[in-house]
Amino acid sequence: MALPVWEPSAERVKRANLSRFIRFARAETGNVDLIGHHALHHWSTSDPERFWTLVWDFCGIRAQGDRTAVLESPDGMESARWFPNVRLNFAQNLLRYNDEKPAIVFRSENGAARELSYADLNAEVAQLAAAMAAAGVGVGDSVAGLLPNIPEAAIAMLATATLGAIWSSCSPDLGVDAVVARFGQLQPKVLFGVARYAFGGRSVDCVDKLAGIANRIGSLDHVVVVPYLAPDPVLGAVRAGITWSAFVAGHVGARPDFTAVPFNQPLYVLFAPSATGAPAGIVHGVGGTLIQHLKELVLHVDVLREDRVFYYTTSGFLMWNWLMSVLAIGATIVLYDGSPSYPRADVLFDLADECGISVFGASSKWLDSIEEAGLRPVASHKLLDLRTVLVTGAPLTPANYDFVFRHIKQRVFLSSLAMSAHMLSCTALGSPLLPVYRGELQCRGLGMRFETVDEAGESVREVPGTVVFPAPFPSMPVALWGDSDGSAFRSAYFSRVENAWCVGERAMLTPNDGVVLLGRS
Repeated sequence: MALPVWEPSAERVKRANLSRFIRFARAETGNVDLIGHHALHHWSTSDPERFWTLVWDFCGIRAQGDRTAVLESPDGMESARWFPNVRLNFAQNLLRYNDEKPAIVFRSENGAARELSYADLNAEVAQLAAAMAAAGVGVGDSVAGLLPNIPEAAIAMLATATLGAIWSSCSPDLGVDAVVARFGQLQPKVLFGVARYAFGGRSVDCVDKLAGIANRIGSLDHVVVVPYLAPDPVLGAVRAGITWSAFVAGHVGARPDFTAVPFNQPLYVLFAPSATGAPAGIVHGVGGTLIQHLKELVLHVDVLREDRVFYYTTSGFLMWNWLMSVLAIGATIVLYDGSPSYPRADVLFDLADECGISVFGASSKWLDSIEEAGLRPVASHKLLDLRTVLVTGAPLTPANYDFVFRHIKQRVFLSSLAMSAHMLSCTALGSPLLPVYRGELQCRGLGMRFETVDEAGESVREVPGTVVFPAPFPSMPVALWGDSDGSAFRSAYFSRVENAWCVGERAMLTPNDGVVLLGRS
């Protein structure tokens, strides 16, 4: 058997959130066999209702109602609904802290910088939510964002969630047709846009794009424009256009008013390619998104309140939604707008040093690019606070693992994430209690019955197979947008393998109980 390339120290294991959770679960259940990650995973999939209830308690999710009924599935897995008698608010959980600790640290490639404390963030979200409520936005309405990765994107999402409305966002580099193909389906009441953004040394004007979008989406009552990089945008050509400051005027000092909604109420719509050509809107629920993200961030990634967490992403990529959930832990999120290689290929390592990033995330493609550029951050940067590196996108190659430990930082927890837009979370990822092996994701997600099956539907190990989930999990999408009779939902997730949720991914379970990703079937 191959030797690991990294193992957690005894001190790291002792201090890990996951170790604390195991002790908590053992005390709550009386299960003395809950020792270590693998025993916990086995228990979490054999008694998922108890597991997810304890995750709820351990992470301190705020809600109201009766949690006695954990899971209902009257018509099989397709109809599964978690915590059906519970109501909660997503934004209230992300804004549970209201102190002077930094919530958001922002930097841009053009030198723009901003920092918001949790008290600042709470105040700005309450102000914007009051303005949106006055504009007629309420439970179940859609709100869209055509925004770069700036603080206003986070504030607009949180204000939307405060009202129980539905948020969807994409990067401002998309063309008008692509934006309308997505947001036109949602018929949003409000569109948040940006007047100008920068990327790779170029300054890009977006006002004409916003005008074209507003003319083609008739449902828009307001196009709220952030004057980012354009202090006085001229919006005369933008139907229903209004600047952010004008939109929120009159609501300064508003108090937060969080609307409680059912656990499975729609929260986010993410878009993915579909067979019809039009992007498919995948609808994710409030409670499932929250509890799954907290499980991953707290238990698998080991995020602590003192951490500064960064992921290089746009507002249109699912890692942005995942990063936002870090706020529920009270840690600091670091946002960056711009090219990851401008003005130099090592700009994100400069950011890590400047902002004291402790959990650093990026794509495998970016990792390949810095290796090709000949970067050796271990020699050129301090990276004193860095303790975890997260990578998603294409599966990491064995050489990628070697590069991280040799040329970025030797004693760092490298966690490869298998993220899926279809569950807005991970199928497989890392564990702070387990060793890291070259070419493998450390483990399957806790509480997730991740199995691989052959063409006959039989469970297999150590050979390639199709990934299936034969039991419900909280972050299953609640619907596909516009799928009134549920036929597209059933076809997308339940038509490939009988009695199992499946999107056609392939993988292999290893002798270490790790996962090797093999792409789509």
